[in-house]
Amino acid sequence: MRQGGWNWAAGLLAATALAGAVPAVAQASGAAVEARTIDPLAATGRWSAFSGGHAPLPPMGWNSWNAFYHDIDEEKVLAAATYIVESGLAARGYRYINIDDGWWLKRDVDTGRMVINTANFPSAASGDGTTSFRPFTDRLHTMGLKVGIYSDIGRNSCGQTFGHGAANNPQGSVEEREVGLYGHVDQDIALYFGEWGFDYIKVDGCGIRGMGAGNPNVAAGIYREFEPLIDVDSIGNTNVPAVQALFGEVRDALARHNPDGDYVFSLCIWGSSDVRSWAHNFGNLSRTSEDISPHWGRMLHNLDSASRRELYAQPGNWNDPDMLFVGTGDFDANHLVEARSHFSLWAMLNAPLIIGFDMRQMTPELLAILGNEEIIALNQDAGGNQAVLAFDTDDIQIFVKTLADGSKATALFNRTSAPLDVVLTADHLKLRGDQPVALRDLWSGETSGFTGEMTLTLAPRETRVFAASGARRLDGGLYLSEMPGAINVAEDGVVEPEHDPLVHRGILPWQQTRGVGDRHRYTGWGGARADSTPHGQALRVANRDFATGIGALANSRLELRNSGFARFRAEVGVDDTSVDTGTRVRFEVHGDGRLLAQSDWAGFGEAPKRLEADVAGTQIVEIIARSESAPARALSVVWGEAALLR
Repeated sequence: MRQGGWNWAAGLLAATALAGAVPAVAQASGAAVEARTIDPLAATGRWSAFSGGHAPLPPMGWNSWNAFYHDIDEEKVLAAATYIVESGLAARGYRYINIDDGWWLKRDVDTGRMVINTANFPSAASGDGTTSFRPFTDRLHTMGLKVGIYSDIGRNSCGQTFGHGAANNPQGSVEEREVGLYGHVDQDIALYFGEWGFDYIKVDGCGIRGMGAGNPNVAAGIYREFEPLIDVDSIGNTNVPAVQALFGEVRDALARHNPDGDYVFSLCIWGSSDVRSWAHNFGNLSRTSEDISPHWGRMLHNLDSASRRELYAQPGNWNDPDMLFVGTGDFDANHLVEARSHFSLWAMLNAPLIIGFDMRQMTPELLAILGNEEIIALNQDAGGNQAVLAFDTDDIQIFVKTLADGSKATALFNRTSAPLDVVLTADHLKLRGDQPVALRDLWSGETSGFTGEMTLTLAPRETRVFAASGARRLDGGLYLSEMPGAINVAEDGVVEPEHDPLVHRGILPWQQTRGVGDRHRYTGWGGARADSTPHGQALRVANRDFATGIGALANSRLELRNSGFARFRAEVGVDDTSVDTGTRVRFEVHGDGRLLAQSDWAGFGEAPKRLEADVAGTQIVEIIARSESAPARALSVVWGEAALLR
């Protein structure tokens, strides 16, 4: 492991705090540090996810990158903003107009102040020789819009790291071209939000990823070397604490310079650095993959990077599989089936709906997709529940979302290039199979229904989206897997981050078939899941299957927002897929920090145990699975049929 990398052995010790606290002695620079008590599983009675910024719903808007890449100017941005207002898209929620890479000229090395490229943004020029985006942001604000800006956590941007020589890269000396936040966090955030009036910032990580000695432009003296903190192919070569510290600086600066909290903080490190497990403590959005491109295989890749992280998103903290490519390539006006699928899936995942298209090229058909109010409503539903996979294969997937009013939405997705039949069942929807289920197609408006199950034929690459209603299988409550937006995975029990084997691997457009292909590299595989074990298997304890529940790892702690429920109920035990068959686990339920109920120690092969607790009047319920000793291998546990009841 590289010096300064994450000490996973220490993480294991912390995560396996036994029945009480465990003393741990850390080593730093070869010297012993005073022993301290660590128990990450201790109930806190509070919601620990990031509560700063303003993203109660996934942000909607437009970003310049997919449309123009670096070739950006004021005229193009204002044209997009004007179209969004005049077309009615702004009234449907598209409010953020975000400038991506390419807006800057340089950094003034004497003052540290950023200088805008006024050749492209003429309104930024001022009589005293400084530059300011205030006239630009004021103009967009008067249109009823909000405005976003782009930066990088390192010294240099992604355009400099991977696109040196492209239009609108910074100019000047080595120091003048260092336009990233590194070393200037407080100054830049104060400038962007306090003086210039921005509402949103996307912070990339290329400057701490690709500016090592091997970068040819670093070797040529064009840029200064920055020893990489991120290795996207190796968690062992990634300095996770250092990456967290840098993003923590931005988080804290945003809070200082936005006392009203009206901002959005978007982290973009592509699922690396085990960010899945900690982004919800730092910002409002977290990218789950590398860049999307206007290709079907790449859309599948980005979809998969977020679709099984349903418990790692909630109001204020959203998974971000990257911007929409509706309107371009495989999703253009000649591929409306694919465009509708792309848009539908992003809506079901509660992904930010950020258009990446030259709005001057819009067609009525594409506008009808991006402006479909009922699909948008799924994304903007106040319940904040990312859709859960009720059926998951390489060919067909069925996503189900529980809405704030208790009704359901489902998306049936054909990933293939051939027509396929799909059987939709009441069980998929957690509705009663002996009662009628009503469906309304949110694209066609057609109504239909079934009892028990029905078969539909999906065209190649088609997604059918339905509003569904019927008698609920669970009367008087919600299964936890129906309310992922009310769950925060405070501790997931992952001690050895693994690559995610279920993310689709397609040809990288910027690489084609050079090299060896797209290898799995997303860390964090094995975290908590809804209706699935952490590793994608069916929930089962001592040969008893559970159609619904929460699958987690030993030494995990989940926080649940309790909105008026009176009772918690689950069947708990060690999952049959666990490799470690010798370590026992105890299950605990806490309410506002107080222990309410706990199970006896449970071992592999033992029948599930009923666990109930009175949670009436509590605000935060915490469910903890604590191992008796450090597991030898991955140890999966089941909260079978876990539910909150009225």
